[in-house]
Amino acid sequence: MEAPLAERIRPQKLEDYISQQHLVGPNGSLTQQISKGIIPSLIFWGPPGTGKTTLAQIIAQESKRPFYILSAINSGVKDIRDVIDKAKQSGGLFTAKNPILFIDEIHRFSKSQQDSLLAAVEKGWITLVGATTENPSFEVIPALLSRCQVYILNAFTKADLEALLERAMKTDAYLLTKKINLKETEALLRISGGDGRKLLNVFELVINASQGDEITITNDRVLELVQQNTVLYDKTGEQHYDIISAFIKSIRGSDPNGAVYWLARMIEGGEDVKFIARRMLILSSEDIGNANPTAFIMANNTFQAVTTIGYPESRIILSQCAIYLATSPKSNASYMAIGNAQQLVKQTGDLPVPLHLRNAPTKLMKELGYGDEYKYSHDYANNFAEQEFLPDAIKETVLYNPGSNSRENSNREFLKNRWKDKYGY
Repeated sequence: MEAPLAERIRPQKLEDYISQQHLVGPNGSLTQQISKGIIPSLIFWGPPGTGKTTLAQIIAQESKRPFYILSAINSGVKDIRDVIDKAKQSGGLFTAKNPILFIDEIHRFSKSQQDSLLAAVEKGWITLVGATTENPSFEVIPALLSRCQVYILNAFTKADLEALLERAMKTDAYLLTKKINLKETEALLRISGGDGRKLLNVFELVINASQGDEITITNDRVLELVQQNTVLYDKTGEQHYDIISAFIKSIRGSDPNGAVYWLARMIEGGEDVKFIARRMLILSSEDIGNANPTAFIMANNTFQAVTTIGYPESRIILSQCAIYLATSPKSNASYMAIGNAQQLVKQTGDLPVPLHLRNAPTKLMKELGYGDEYKYSHDYANNFAEQEFLPDAIKETVLYNPGSNSRENSNREFLKNRWKDKYGY
């Protein structure tokens, strides 16, 4: 019983593979490709413990191809070239089926390491199957990505995980020597987080820690043996971007419950407090803006405070700010205004500054009319004098549209009183 349970019950045939029916079910795309014997280079993208390595091995076995495996953690360019040379020799003139090279955690390969695979994939010396837990759009170079089909593997469902436990108890020689009463599964499933390997590891831990051949598994027993369920949160990976996205969208959507939940996920995962506070500072301007200018002050003070304090106390400050922002009036008018202005600049290029708005520090500039006819606002009633501030080619263009909230409704009235009907406020 030297190998872990997950390895001992690893399926050897496609029909025994649990989950990912969109790929390996009767009408799955991989099922059809395997049956035809046409296997393109692939990248399997999915969370840990969803069967990426197993699927690669089954593909090689059912298509009767030589199988080579490398781990990006401890392999370099030389290792890749050695395997490619072996693959070319094993393919050669004696078989029409090129070998499969499986690279685990391919996202850890550098650009040069990924470059070293291009020719072999392009010329068909190997069929590449890469496995990654990270978004390949960001982690795999475009040249290699364009030569591969990307398949997404999903986290195991409750039914998938229960099927794994059932298989383990029915097929593993060691477990068959035990009388296992799986009374409760909620703790096992929750701790696994959709990771099949983790589920089986914890299940085996509970079995091995129990005395005798009759074993009853309950939620309390599982939690007693597994002291801490480490939150799945990779600060440098896709979880990092997905969870901060959910956090920001919860605040934007005025849901303080969603905001504090996703905030807690980041805190429990050890996220940098400055990263969280920085994103709230951006949001306070992008999504709240002049609907509540105090939000920006609140977020900026939060950033300064958590930078000084750090964990664990900063969680309270982050929570206060997140709830304040979530329950604040919203407006993206400032964000849209600068976006509109930048787009206009790209379309119209470097339009000349109107003469009356130009600076005139020299006599020649004054003689050329720089600054002529400029109206100094403070010389007029209400500190306002109507004049054009845009280049002639785009005069009277409206870039800022106040949002529909009490604060910006006041801005609209202010502009309407000054500019009358000129800009349609």
